Order: sequence, then C-alpha cells, then structure tokens
Amino acid sequence: MGDPRLEPPVPTPSAYILCTSPRSGSTLLCALLRDSGVAGHPKSYFHQPDLDKWRAGLGLAPDTPRPDIFAEAIAQGRGDTDIFGLRLQRHSAPFFFDQVRDAHPDATTDKAAVETQFGPTRYIHLHRKDKVAQAVSLVRASQSGLWHRNADGSELERTAPPQTPQYDHPAIAQELETVTNYDTAWEDWFKAQGIAPLRLDYDTLSADPSGTLEQILKDLNLPQGAPVQPAVAKLSDDISADWITRFKSETNA
Repeated sequence: MGDPRLEPPVPTPSAYILCTSPRSGSTLLCALLRDSGVAGHPKSYFHQPDLDKWRAGLGLAPDTPRPDIFAEAIAQGRGDTDIFGLRLQRHSAPFFFDQVRDAHPDATTDKAAVETQFGPTRYIHLHRKDKVAQAVSLVRASQSGLWHRNADGSELERTAPPQTPQYDHPAIAQELETVTNYDTAWEDWFKAQGIAPLRLDYDTLSADPSGTLEQILKDLNLPQGAPVQPAVAKLSDDISADWITRFKSETNA
C-alpha cells in the first residue's frame, strides 16, 4: 500500500446532486448545506417534468433556451460559492436526465452527460430506512397540507388548509409502495451508471445534523465553514407514531 502522503489530493467537485425522495429529510439537509456558506444553494431547480416550469421556477422568460436554463440554475445553485448544489427527487429524475442527455448527445451515459453539463459531480443518496414512517409522513403531509415547519415552529410550507388527520391504511400502503420503488430506482440507476454515492439516512441526519453536514463537506473536499443550526423542525408526533405502529401491526411490516 502506498504512502497516503504521496497520493494526489481529492479534487473538489464543481457540483453535487442530492438524490432522494419525499419525506427523507432533504429540506433540512438543503438548508444546512446552504447555511454552511460553502456548499452552494441546493434546491429542486428541475423539479417538474416541464421546461416551462423550470423557466418559471428560475424566474426566466418563457422563450429562454435550454442552455440558458441550465446556466441560470447553476448560477442560483452556486449562491456565493464555487460549487453547484442540486436536490433531485426520484420522480423528477427521468425527465432531468433525458434533458441533459439530449443537450449532450455525444455523452454515452447519464453520468457522462451530467459531467459535461455541470463538471465533476458528486452524488449523495439521502434515504429513509423506515419506509412505513416515510409513507405515514407523506400521508400526514398530504392530509394536513403542512409539509414543513421552521425551527421556531412557524409554518414554512403549506399547500392546503388545515384538517383533522384520519388514519388511512390504503393510502399509507400506496405511499409505501411508491417510496420503496423510488429507492429501488435510485439503486438501479447508481449501479447502471457505475456510481458509488455518499449514503446518508434520515434518522442519522435527524439525530446529528451537524455531524452529517461535517461528513458531507468532508466528502466534497470543502471547508467546514461556520457552525450551523437546523432551520427546519420535525413534524412527526404521537399521531404519526401511533399510525406507524398500527400499520406495522396490521401488515406484519
């Protein structure tokens, strides 16, 4: 084995993609990375499978060509840093990769097309081991309309008026199948592309956000930056815990 002191330094990537699925803690993680001041401003810049919605989300004119869409996303996703951060939900991925491949037809793989567009790119896979808990969280958010709270308890993202939560076994089962398929699709994609992502779990992130941020910045070869406090509060409560227990008992999950 060679002397590690003689090995070349690991280069800092010019981009990273946070590969995830809903209710896995990505909003918390994106805020931590943003607030570190060294890791760009990761958001879902390519969330909807529609170029017009990409343009609208980036504040661009309706006739903005695709190269300029990518350029604006990179500018916003870097913030005041040198690295571009992107959150990519699994349901957003197929259209995104199709567009990048179409923009770079000489690239033979999704990975090659991404690196042609964004430069050397690191992949982070944030997932949630307890899929029943993830499914329950999705159902609760859909029912209540409340998707995220700020750290002080105020509402960060609401999509519908408040309503009383109702346990719904079929809805949880459907979401369980969906989130399980999302993880399988990511794993299949990583394997097909020859990618070894940095793997992170929701529970570890939730228990130790500062340590998780430190791990990511080290993996990206970035300085640690200033101490960061979580900007997002957990939404899970006793109702969620009861639903998780009930669903698992009903299905032997």
